[in-house]
Amino acid sequence: MAKTQKSISDEICDYLKKQKLSPIPVQTLNEDMETTRYFGGDLKEFIAAAKTLGAKGIFVETLYLEEDEFYYDSGMDDEEYMALYGNEECCDGECKCGKCEGKKSSKKTKEEDDSDVDGVYFEPEDLDGLDLTLLKPQMAKYLDRVGEACGARLTVPGVDHLEVEIFADWYDDFAELVDEASEAIEIDPTDALRQAQAIFEAEEAELAKAEDKSVKKIAAHPPKKSKKK
Repeated sequence: MAKTQKSISDEICDYLKKQKLSPIPVQTLNEDMETTRYFGGDLKEFIAAAKTLGAKGIFVETLYLEEDEFYYDSGMDDEEYMALYGNEECCDGECKCGKCEGKKSSKKTKEEDDSDVDGVYFEPEDLDGLDLTLLKPQMAKYLDRVGEACGARLTVPGVDHLEVEIFADWYDDFAELVDEASEAIEIDPTDALRQAQAIFEAEEAELAKAEDKSVKKIAAHPPKKSKKK
């Protein structure tokens, strides 16, 4: 029987036991109702801090790679977006109604227009949901790991929770690619969209080419007719 490989969460729990601390599996149901202090050190330093605080056990929440992480998230929800840009065209960029204060002007210079995609100006928030693998194709190799344990969130119980997140090495590599793709969007969303479109069109062309070859191969070798005596 093949030996089952331990996840990063299992390895952390084993380490906690060696440090005479009891790992207690938990799930976070409502983060808004918790008072959390985020620890800035590594696992060993966290254990030392937990012992200093008199902890007898540690909450351990397993973290998993989620499909949503492959798509851009500006962090701005619909309400924030409408509050910021909702009235941007009501006064043509020059506030006359008193409702546009703090809103982004819709007027652009000719230079800005020349850099737009089809004459449309983009903000990072407009690219929410963009497939980041179109900017960082290397990310695609992690798609098979969706649903796999990638780390653990450790919490020292108490009125104020001391918390740290520890991740597997492979997830750190993945997260670095996510950060690079997200940074490219935030620096120049219009250029990032151009790159994504170019890669998407290239992939579609390759797929069409492969399908065309497959059809030709089938057509070139029709089934043999049986010979009648």
